[in-house]
Amino acid sequence: ARTQVRTDPSETSCPGSPPSPPTVVSNLPYEDQRPRNQPNRRYAGNAVKTNKYTLWSFLPINLCEQFRRLANIYFVGIAALNFIPEVNAFQPQVALIPICVILTLTAIKDAWEDFRRYQSDRDACLSHPRSQHGFVERRWKDIQVGDFVQVLANDIIPADILLLHASDPNGVCHMETANLDGETNLKQRRVKSPFDPLSFNATVICEKPNNNLNHFKGFLEKDQIKIGFGIESLLLRGCTVRNTAAASGIVVYAGHDTKSMLNNNRPRYKRSRVESKMNKEVLCCVFLLFCMCLIGAVGHVIWLKTFSSVPIYFIPDSDGNETPSVVAGVYRFLTMIILLQVIIPISLYLSIELVKMGQVFFITQDIDLYDKEKDMRMQCRALNITEDLGQIQYVFSDKTGTLTENKMVFRRCTIMGTEYPHTENGESGKWVGQLWSHQDTTVGRDNILPCLPLRCGMHITVYHGATHLEFFLALAICNTVVVSTETAQRQRVRDPVQSTLYDIPTSSSSVVSEDEVQGTPCKGHTRRRQTWTASSLAGPKEVHYEAQSPDEAALVHAAKAYGFTLLERTPSHVSVRLPSGTTLTYEVLDVLTFDSVRSRMSIIVRHPHTKEIILYTKGADSGIMERLSQMKSESRVIANKTQKHLDMYANDGLRTLCFTRKVQEFNYYDWLVLRQGAMAAIDRKDELVRKTAADMETNLTLLGATGIEDRLQENVPETIQALREAGIQVCVLTGDKLETAVNIAYSCKLLDHKLVGKPVCKPVCVSQEVCKNMLSGTLAQLPLYDTQEAKVSVGLVIDGRTLGLLLDSDLQEGFVQLCTHCRAILCCRTTPLQKSRVVTLLRSKLGVMTLAIGDGANDVNMIQAADVGVGISGQEGMQAVMASDFAISRFKHLKKLLLVHGHWCYNRLANMIIYFFYKNVAYVNLLFWYQFFCGFSGTAMIDYWFMIFFNLFFTSAPPIMFGIMDREVSAAVLLQLPELYRRGQHEGGYRRSTFWIAIADAFYQSLVCFFVPYWTYKGSDIDIFTLGTPMNTASLFTIIFHLAIEIKSWTVVHWVIMVGSVVVYFVVTLAFCAMCVSCNPPSDPYWTMQEQMSDPMFYLVCILTTVVALLPRYTLHALRGTLVPSDHLRARQIDNMPPHHRDLWLQEWKKLKDLCASYPSLSSSTAQRYSTAQSPSLTLVQDPSPALAQSPSLTPVQDPSPSLVQSLNPKLAPNQGLNSAAL
Repeated sequence: ARTQVRTDPSETSCPGSPPSPPTVVSNLPYEDQRPRNQPNRRYAGNAVKTNKYTLWSFLPINLCEQFRRLANIYFVGIAALNFIPEVNAFQPQVALIPICVILTLTAIKDAWEDFRRYQSDRDACLSHPRSQHGFVERRWKDIQVGDFVQVLANDIIPADILLLHASDPNGVCHMETANLDGETNLKQRRVKSPFDPLSFNATVICEKPNNNLNHFKGFLEKDQIKIGFGIESLLLRGCTVRNTAAASGIVVYAGHDTKSMLNNNRPRYKRSRVESKMNKEVLCCVFLLFCMCLIGAVGHVIWLKTFSSVPIYFIPDSDGNETPSVVAGVYRFLTMIILLQVIIPISLYLSIELVKMGQVFFITQDIDLYDKEKDMRMQCRALNITEDLGQIQYVFSDKTGTLTENKMVFRRCTIMGTEYPHTENGESGKWVGQLWSHQDTTVGRDNILPCLPLRCGMHITVYHGATHLEFFLALAICNTVVVSTETAQRQRVRDPVQSTLYDIPTSSSSVVSEDEVQGTPCKGHTRRRQTWTASSLAGPKEVHYEAQSPDEAALVHAAKAYGFTLLERTPSHVSVRLPSGTTLTYEVLDVLTFDSVRSRMSIIVRHPHTKEIILYTKGADSGIMERLSQMKSESRVIANKTQKHLDMYANDGLRTLCFTRKVQEFNYYDWLVLRQGAMAAIDRKDELVRKTAADMETNLTLLGATGIEDRLQENVPETIQALREAGIQVCVLTGDKLETAVNIAYSCKLLDHKLVGKPVCKPVCVSQEVCKNMLSGTLAQLPLYDTQEAKVSVGLVIDGRTLGLLLDSDLQEGFVQLCTHCRAILCCRTTPLQKSRVVTLLRSKLGVMTLAIGDGANDVNMIQAADVGVGISGQEGMQAVMASDFAISRFKHLKKLLLVHGHWCYNRLANMIIYFFYKNVAYVNLLFWYQFFCGFSGTAMIDYWFMIFFNLFFTSAPPIMFGIMDREVSAAVLLQLPELYRRGQHEGGYRRSTFWIAIADAFYQSLVCFFVPYWTYKGSDIDIFTLGTPMNTASLFTIIFHLAIEIKSWTVVHWVIMVGSVVVYFVVTLAFCAMCVSCNPPSDPYWTMQEQMSDPMFYLVCILTTVVALLPRYTLHALRGTLVPSDHLRARQIDNMPPHHRDLWLQEWKKLKDLCASYPSLSSSTAQRYSTAQSPSLTLVQDPSPALAQSPSLTPVQDPSPSLVQSLNPKLAPNQGLNSAAL
């Protein structure tokens, strides 16, 4: 029983895979051999290990990872420097405490996360498949490549297994991949070769392990005959066997080589823009520290030269020699580094992580982002970029499933040039089994589908109605829909065979009940000879459809509603019950699966009566019309009518598909040989498979086309409008045809309805040269779009072919320049690669913050290319969610996610970081000013323990609370005034000027906190710690009350933490001063605080110092709020009003904003800031006729006269902007 599993050397090797193509034999003959004699010993076992540490390696590995942060290396170096006697500033052991605390807390967090991974690995490795029929029971971790494994119904698959046998007589195994990609619809897997473990002697050749869940290639070779197989024969680890009693096969990938483990990547690390900017501020602090230390070193040298003789309190070195002044200056430089090290906040990085965890918690707990229907709440999969949500400038969105429901409703169809519309709200509850009738109406060509004259069990007579039969047969069988019955072992909702017509909402990843199917049954007089009855439609079994695509589900349900019921699908045959009750079972010869290059799929079947080989094809009109047969005059007329109907459907926003039929004329088996060779190929397999499919899909006969409605999600127009008002450019990248996408764009207010039918130009982009000339001409015309005082943007609508030309390196600059003038961008017929290239191009060239949102696997590249990726858990599985940073269930949730939570997170974190730098600089400068009075000797007037406690305990909680809970404006006001979001786009909350103002304020406050107590006690006989105690206390009060001024909203938590920090300071200080009898000889802080608190002068000094230190900042806030109030301050004032007054003010604000947007001449600054003026659309599409190419032309909008403005709003003077007139 020899089985060889070889690996294709042309594939890229994955980590851990053998360096050379291995040969793997069956393990059955070697079960009694020692492990070193096993032929498969080079392969990794099936045991998985996702944890990073062991009990012995945790400490060294974790420390190495933490020391990748330069800040940790810096602080450890400072602590080590303190062990040198010549430069130490305080006790060496004390210097290690801060960095040890930070490293310990981080290690505890990492250990807990790794322990959870270890538990998950242990549970998986101890699982085992059940034993049956000679298969022995074995734990997962003991399975090896080359083993034959059997899994039973509802079992989880332990490894990647090539399916060789299934209990189903048709060789079909159903697999649920919800654990892998979140999709709940069943996937079919089928057997490629007979299987007997004891006599299996075929060779299995397959590609190297990779993480592509939808692709697998290889072949079985036996007696020089190659049988190709693909992903349809591979059982994936982690998936569950459904509706199949047992399935068996050979393990081809195990452990970390399985596709599920290769997809189990750790969360991608993204560095936020705020964090990148913060690193620059750290460098500024390093430069500031260097300057202060240099001043201290030079000052110490100068101070030494003031002595004519060596003072007696100078301690000589070990040889009794005096230290030269220059050397002493170098020592003092290093001492000052140790003393002033806190200027670089050691706890800032840990505090940021805690703040982001708190922000994520509140985002996920937001009830407005919870989807009750799906029982799903907001998910944050990236914890380190929450603040980027408040700086988004471009949003790139998919259309289907993102802006729309992706729940398809069969609306219209055209058959042989005759169009049949379907009413949306018709009667329901009547039998489909009524007579089909041909009924003329007064509205154009509106027809009800005619009855189909059929002869049960016999060949279809070719007369009126036969083409309709072929059309609905194509709807029923040309798909990959899985049919389940009441015998299915997985619990699911069942639907009766009977159904009603027309309005058929469906879902691909959830159970679709026929109870959802609503519509209008056929009505009219009896036609010809066939009458349907309820009994003729009833069946012995209930059926259920599970489709990977909502389009397929809608078409199958539509066919069923007209009586063409798909009963069974296996790899070898497909059964359809006709309206007469007769069942036709077609032999399936091959399925040419859909791919984005061909834009179509086909099925090749053999007719059960005529034995003809028939090809049914469906696809986009772009992939079908060009492959029709050389048409006769009648066929040409039908094709032209069908194309007109397709254009009409697209203009109505419907998704279109064409259906064709072809009776195979040449030798099918000659083509089959080429097809099998392509399927068995390893190199260029995809190209060869597409070529053979294209050879078959020629000379097609058009049957008709369908129009399927995909409704917009609720509140999509309002969400896009709000994003626009927030200054965010919205770009839609879709694979739909241009007319459909444009119609949806108008529906969701991406484009303006007022300008329908007024495109700027329709260029012909058949080559790069033509596209270049068109682009140059368009850019030359852009100045015509600008008024004198306000710039009016245009909309860009472009198809995939033109986009591909514009993405060429020679045209990228012009394309980016054109996009900067566009108010909206709509790209149609785009591929997944083009989507990601557009995002990457605009992000890199413009330097903007981008967000991409989508719901399907074709959006993964776009989501990963953007700064922030958002996945929607829709009808196309969870691949977009798994690749995203944030996951929501509806597009409307993006509005609150950005405008509220993004605004809050950015402002909170920016203010907290600036406050952290201010706090450390203000405190460390107390020590710096003291150096001017101690000869720059590095002496501190504050006890070392108090210096450590100050940053770790006394002032650590308030800024964390500030970063998690501060709220400048309420959510309701932020949603009402989206323009408030713009401050984050321009980094208004975290500017370099804001940082240096905070540093300057810290220097001033430290001067006050030092010199007020110094001048108060100057000339007295107090000791050094008695002088430092009021300085330390006043500094604490100043820093705490400084934060109180910055806090915008107060809650009970704020009061508890702020007051608690002060209480903790006094309790700890009193306890320490009472217990520390001889902590730092010869000077000790014993009973220092107790004596100070008994002196009234202490309280006066603390109060006076705090007031004088905070007076400039308080005055600045008061003047700024009175003289030049910002929009955020105005919004906060409105937010504090009673509800009825607040609503009135918000209405007035909106009216003024709309007025300024409508008439740009009111204020150029206002128009530039708040303009939401509607604009014309620039259409860049491939035009089939060169005669349609026209030069762009625009009519500028004329500004209203001042008298008109006064008549509209007498209280508003001309050219008066929003800043001075809003409130």
